[in-house]
Amino acid sequence: QFTKGNCYGVIGANGAGKSTFLKLLSGEIESTSGAVIIDQNERMSILKQNQNAYDDQSVIRTVLAGHKRLVEIMDEKEVYYNMTEFTEADGERLAELEGEFVELDGWNAEADAETLLNGLGVGSEYHYMLMGELDSKILLAQALFGNPDILLLDEPTNNLDAKAARWLENFIANFENTVLVVSHDRHFLNNVCTHICDVDFGKIKV
Repeated sequence: QFTKGNCYGVIGANGAGKSTFLKLLSGEIESTSGAVIIDQNERMSILKQNQNAYDDQSVIRTVLAGHKRLVEIMDEKEVYYNMTEFTEADGERLAELEGEFVELDGWNAEADAETLLNGLGVGSEYHYMLMGELDSKILLAQALFGNPDILLLDEPTNNLDAKAARWLENFIANFENTVLVVSHDRHFLNNVCTHICDVDFGKIKV
């Protein structure tokens, strides 16, 4: 059981199954036995590796995509605001969307995304560029965005300079929800983890 407020470092030899374990938790692959149980109200966020999936998106939009529901609301709102004819039902639906948008702190979303990017050393001059021209720090900001309940990070310090890695350490240290992180960077793990999960011979020892 992984509990709120803790950061679990997942360690083990190459090929021991660390990344596979995270993929089982995220539902990316099916488990052959057992079950992963997550509270239905909890939102899980994962550090994605497929940077090219966002080539035609702006950097800010890519970070916001870390909170899928928020982006869906933004897109649906835009459809209604672009309508020339507007029925009463449309107005009611838009009011619902606006209510949910406020609940998810949507008005601060872009500012929060910019704060994450700046912290990782991606300056404001890059925020509205297309992803095709940029690096994997953006996907890390995407994973961190929107205060997820569960955060899964597979080798998050890859491609980070020392300053960005220190910023990430502070972010995780102050993060109040559940974090699982796979990393070969012992210094990083020592600084952020409350627990270590050792993956070996198909078993995990905490």
